[in-house]
Amino acid sequence: MIHVENLSKVYKNNNDEKIYALNDINLQVNKGEIFGIIGLSGAGKSTLIRCLNRLEEPTSGKIIMDNIEITKLNKNDLRKKRKEIGMIFQHFNLLSSKSVYENITFPLELEKLNKEEIDRRVNTLLKYVELEDKKYAYPSQLSGGQKQRVAIARALANNPKILLSDEGTSALDPKTTKSILELLCKIRNEFGLTIVLITHQMEVIKDICDRVAIIEDGKIIEENTVEEIFANPKTDTAKEFISNLRMNTQEELNYIKKPNSILLRLSFLGENSKKPIISKMIKKFDLDINILSGNINELMTTSVGNLILEVSGNEKEIEKAINWLTKENIHLEVI
Repeated sequence: MIHVENLSKVYKNNNDEKIYALNDINLQVNKGEIFGIIGLSGAGKSTLIRCLNRLEEPTSGKIIMDNIEITKLNKNDLRKKRKEIGMIFQHFNLLSSKSVYENITFPLELEKLNKEEIDRRVNTLLKYVELEDKKYAYPSQLSGGQKQRVAIARALANNPKILLSDEGTSALDPKTTKSILELLCKIRNEFGLTIVLITHQMEVIKDICDRVAIIEDGKIIEENTVEEIFANPKTDTAKEFISNLRMNTQEELNYIKKPNSILLRLSFLGENSKKPIISKMIKKFDLDINILSGNINELMTTSVGNLILEVSGNEKEIEKAINWLTKENIHLEVI
């Protein structure tokens, strides 16, 4: 659906030095999936999502949507293509002087649809986002969640194939965030939209995304399914994001190990998170096992459990236990 190839965005500072906001980005987003891009402030994620519809012009590289290279489109053809790409923003970008109804009609009026068609479409969208009673209200009269629902309705007005979300929930409280994420899932499932969202919140990735890319200093440093990223993160940045959802991480790493012991971080994916792995391990091997902490993260389609263990005993016995855990499809890391 979306193919990004060798994409770079370069600025120059006052000394004529090149500053890479994006550096050789390669991504593949599949039709109908919710793809997350996560990174810290300044990592380049907003620049990346704005390049996808050419609100930002890439310096080099290709962006291909539905087999059309949009980086080669002229202004007129790009305008037509953008009708297939809806976008929602962190701060909603609603017109404060216009009512909810008028905000949603704006893109439809640009298409010069007749009044009856516009009215029918807007009423359908208002019902869909559950704001029928706010039709003639103004943005100043709405809560943050209601404003974002208006923005989503406006983004859906032209029946897009792709929805881009630029930090669409970061200005909202946790309860409202959850309701907006549920709405986005509903949109994907019922309309088959492809959704690309950027965020700095791992909770958002956990709750809604199928796959995720982690961006740092303008580069994609890790990309995988959400399940695999949670179960087996490869980079320090991924581990740091996930650690924010785990309990007592700092205490675990500062724990003073006993002699002849190691610390293991175990990750249990799917059904493995419900198996009595530790009980079996204790019975099977002559080892002392101390559970330092643990939790379970519920993802979109499965669960990922995490445990920090102190394992004490004979070195060969510990090695046997590690080999057994690996055969049981338990992801592990010696801390």
